[in-house]
Amino acid sequence: MIIEKVKKRIAILGGGPSALFMYKRIVEANRNDLEVHIFESRKALGAGMPYSAEGANEEHVTNVSDSEIPEIVTSVKKWIQTVPDKELAKFNVKKKEFNEMKVLPRLLFGQYLAAQFDLLLENAGNAGMETVVHFESKVVDIADDPACGKVKIELSGKGHQEFDCVIVCTGHNWPVEHEGKISGYFDSPYPPSKLKLKLNHAVALKGSSLTAIDAIRTLARSNGSFHKQDNGRVSYEPAVDSPEFKLVMHSVGGLLPAVRFHLEEPLLSGDSLLSHKEIEENMAENGGFLSLDFLFEKDFKDRFRKKDAKFYNFIKDKNLEEFVESMMAYREHAEPFALFKAEYLEAEQSIKREKSIYWKEMLAVLSFAINYPAKYFSAEDMQRHQKVLMPLISIVIAFVPQSSCEELLALHDAGKLDIIPVEQDSNAVPENKGGVTYHYADESDREQAVYYNTFVNCVGQPHLSFDAFPFKSLVANRTVSPAQIRFKSDEAGSTELKQGNEKVVKDADGAFYLKVPGITINDYFQVVGHDGKANDRVFMMAVPYIGGYNPDYSGLDFCEQASANIAECIFKV
Repeated sequence: MIIEKVKKRIAILGGGPSALFMYKRIVEANRNDLEVHIFESRKALGAGMPYSAEGANEEHVTNVSDSEIPEIVTSVKKWIQTVPDKELAKFNVKKKEFNEMKVLPRLLFGQYLAAQFDLLLENAGNAGMETVVHFESKVVDIADDPACGKVKIELSGKGHQEFDCVIVCTGHNWPVEHEGKISGYFDSPYPPSKLKLKLNHAVALKGSSLTAIDAIRTLARSNGSFHKQDNGRVSYEPAVDSPEFKLVMHSVGGLLPAVRFHLEEPLLSGDSLLSHKEIEENMAENGGFLSLDFLFEKDFKDRFRKKDAKFYNFIKDKNLEEFVESMMAYREHAEPFALFKAEYLEAEQSIKREKSIYWKEMLAVLSFAINYPAKYFSAEDMQRHQKVLMPLISIVIAFVPQSSCEELLALHDAGKLDIIPVEQDSNAVPENKGGVTYHYADESDREQAVYYNTFVNCVGQPHLSFDAFPFKSLVANRTVSPAQIRFKSDEAGSTELKQGNEKVVKDADGAFYLKVPGITINDYFQVVGHDGKANDRVFMMAVPYIGGYNPDYSGLDFCEQASANIAECIFKV
């Protein structure tokens, strides 16, 4: 009698880029004792929100090139040669002119990711691994049963299924608060098709990030047209029937993001991370916490000793705060669009000469290196990271594509795009009549209240709180717990609490903690319950719910590294 070996049933919830990389890891494990189920709420795999119609129109481009994308199955350059010319013509892409340094239109890149998923499914089938794809299947709840070692998922209108292991890859989540209730109010620019609006008035945008640029590219095309001049310069011609149309960004400090340049080492990888030994040694020397200053010295400053002696001499005696202040002061004192143009020209030379703007590249490395061990910071260092370092990182490593820069400069030159410096606590108050009144203090500290008929919130994917966690059975059964970071100094924590900081709590043992967004996870992205124990069956890779412990979680490099950590845990002997 032959007894068939019971297969381990793995569920991947979501079918976007993070699911793609997770499935790649599973296929590469080359196991024939697995049964994998992929649950996708849409009708296709690979693209997810950012690279499908939910997150892009034809005018939207990626901010990464083929050279910066972790290997999946085939390169973008190789895949492009298989795409019909008619399809490429929609995006003004030509096979002969394409190279690995060029960015792609986002919808075309979504087709690439979908093709990669198809190749992985084919490879898995050829290797004898069973995969079942469930389209139009939205997971509404997850419940873990430790007694039987199973996880039950509930599908909207499709009942329940049980698995040995569940990996949550549900991607972006854009909460809707006022949209649909207040006319002219948009909680996010997504899906961007909703912004194809003819508007004969000024439009307020909150933020100046890549999300804001997405909104700008769409709204501008609905109210005018871009043209390339004989000298290569891009100009903007406003539509005659919307002469009062204008875009007004409201940006903290009046800052625009930095421009994409040539990267010396385009692929961020685990090589940039501290080893477990280095982390443990530093924590032992620092009262059980990983030091942010240690990371700043090792993963930023030290890299300049040989590469850029001049810049090293400039920063070698500066602490984190002094370095950030010196770099931000330069940006804050410059006229935003003049600086933007200067950085565009600098980046253009960087690309032409294939020479990196090294300090910016190393800032991206530092952000990547901080992301995974950030959970080991003290609350004091986490606050420094949030308030001091992240504002600089979020600006410098945005890597705005050249075509987006050209369009923003053209809009500004045409008098159709402005930026207003605002404080962190500026507020766009929705009005019952529609639109918003934007409250902010101007550069002379005078309070302003300006009404706009149309408002778009462009602050990007928010770090969602524990209360916003969607899988309520995991919450009710205490399978997941709120993310929090302990204060190194009880005095510091006590002071914050007395000053009314609502994010500070005191536990039964008298220790003080800083509440950070999302749920508690460990290095392997296992969810951690209220008992402090990691769960062997539930893994969380959905970026909106892990922002407290993974503050810089965007991009395919995150998908690559996180999937590696999860696979290591799932397949460990």
